[in-house]
Amino acid sequence: MHLLINIDVPDLSAAEVLYTTAFGLTAARRFGDGGVELLGAQAPIYLLHNPSGSIAAADAPRDYARHWTPVHLDVVVDSLEPALARALQAGLAQETDIRETNWGRIVRLADPWGHGWCLLQFVNRGYDEIAT
Repeated sequence: MHLLINIDVPDLSAAEVLYTTAFGLTAARRFGDGGVELLGAQAPIYLLHNPSGSIAAADAPRDYARHWTPVHLDVVVDSLEPALARALQAGLAQETDIRETNWGRIVRLADPWGHGWCLLQFVNRGYDEIAT
């Protein structure tokens, strides 16, 4: 299986700057004005230009206000505070305080287009601390 991550955004150039700055990704292939491929994660991320109000799933118009979704992306980092500072400087908004757990540290963020993100720093054995 090969996984691709697609993220709809209304402003392709702003999203490219935000994600490359915040997460250290690199822009690779471009697909005209419709998309850009970002590399540097375990799976390529494709930013897809789709204007607000254009038709999305179930004939619903796209709305880029902050929204809940059962799927979000976690970015695992070596050190949480510098990664959080980069993400905030790039334009993500911090939604929670840093939370400490026995598997690691986590903070929730949102991008300007309503997508949820988490930064994770594993400690000790990471998720193996809670695996059964």
